[in-house]
Amino acid sequence: MRPSDSQQGSARLKLIIFLVAFALVIYVGYMYVPVSLDAYYFKDAMQNKADQAAAQGRDTAWVRDQLVKLGPEYHVPPDAEITAGQSDQRVEIRVKFLRPISFPGYTYNYEFDHTVKSSTFLSVR
Repeated sequence: MRPSDSQQGSARLKLIIFLVAFALVIYVGYMYVPVSLDAYYFKDAMQNKADQAAAQGRDTAWVRDQLVKLGPEYHVPPDAEITAGQSDQRVEIRVKFLRPISFPGYTYNYEFDHTVKSSTFLSVR
């Protein structure tokens, strides 16, 4: 018994819809994942610089300068808001910026707002 032509057409349409949806998911991932990975690695770099500053007794201007230098490597926009301070003998860093991700017909603004504190055992007394 052969399936009718309408059943074959229906299966073909479902395959096309699935392939279009799958391609859309792959494209969105292709655009979003690199931005997300940059943010993840920049958070790690922020923590490392905070710990390094606390261990070496560096001031907050040094921390800010180091993060500004690292910015292009992680695609941090030049207008990023970078604040560094000290409280309770710990270095605290906050970085905030928007990074637009352009899709056809839509632009998503990836919002990065992260704060790190140096570890207490690294503080210079």
